[in-house]
Amino acid sequence: MTAKESKNKTQLIDRFGRKVSYLRMSATDRCDLRCVYCMSEDMTFVPREQLLTLEEMIRIGTTAVDLGVNKIRITGGEPLTRTGIISVFQALGKLEGLDDLTITTNGTQLERFAQPLKDAGVTRINISLDTLQKDRFKELTRNGKIEKTLSGIDAAIKANFKAIKLNTVILKNRNDDEILDLIQYVEERGIDISFIEEMPLGVITEHDRAESYYSSEQIKADIRQQHSLIRSSDKTGGPSRYYQLNQGSSRVGFISPHSHNFCDSCNRVRLTAEGRLLLCLGQEHSVDLRRVVRANPLDDTPLRHALIQSMDIKPKGHEFILDEQPLIFRHMSSTGG
Repeated sequence: MTAKESKNKTQLIDRFGRKVSYLRMSATDRCDLRCVYCMSEDMTFVPREQLLTLEEMIRIGTTAVDLGVNKIRITGGEPLTRTGIISVFQALGKLEGLDDLTITTNGTQLERFAQPLKDAGVTRINISLDTLQKDRFKELTRNGKIEKTLSGIDAAIKANFKAIKLNTVILKNRNDDEILDLIQYVEERGIDISFIEEMPLGVITEHDRAESYYSSEQIKADIRQQHSLIRSSDKTGGPSRYYQLNQGSSRVGFISPHSHNFCDSCNRVRLTAEGRLLLCLGQEHSVDLRRVVRANPLDDTPLRHALIQSMDIKPKGHEFILDEQPLIFRHMSSTGG
């Protein structure tokens, strides 16, 4: 079956009838920032020899597209810190049937990589940015320089991707006073933004997640003090619910795992940097694809079977609980953006 044929005959269908058409692949769990909601200050990273090779990433991505996946996002950690990662984009960007090749990045490497990513076939780019204030950026990221990320955003705009979107996690009493400033920033540049409720993944020490929780409804109310939000039918394959901002070109999305659970329509699976296929962000159901590809270096048939059979263990949904210790001890950086 060709990728074009499989596009119309998805083979990755779970036991709840949901078609999986979106694969998020982590290139690395390492990052050049240490965002307080994403990592603990003292992280233990996967030994480099345990990571999937770039060739293995390409094999898994190619097989997934042959089974009907039409969107792949490369994530991390910070994917652009992985040596040679552009070769993965170049290989995947040539696949027939892959409609959307995207990346989530913190923007620090985009001055160097924005144009090579565009040339490789990347269609859309998401850039994490939680504040426009220099000192606060350093505090939230523990060691970051906002100038690098802002310059990266400018480089992405210059490269003229199909769409550029900021991803912003709002925390009460940390950056909730910047919502309107961030709205102004994207509107002036004609780009989009998604506000994300914090995901309770991994144990952190900087704040209490229940106390710092700031819901999507609160953010919408803040925005509507000065702007109009018009519900949009636009979809990008992910969980964001979009609104048009002031009838302009910018869109505002909301990813709301707590206040508006999106599990019923989940079309996603995640591949960790060491090759574990996670069937749900908020559960531990997984399949070891690294073992499969290394046991069968010249035959992708077992990999196809493993991907298809993994649908049998995809759970109905996550079990995020804000005011309890997380059931999932892996951090977001280990999960893959």
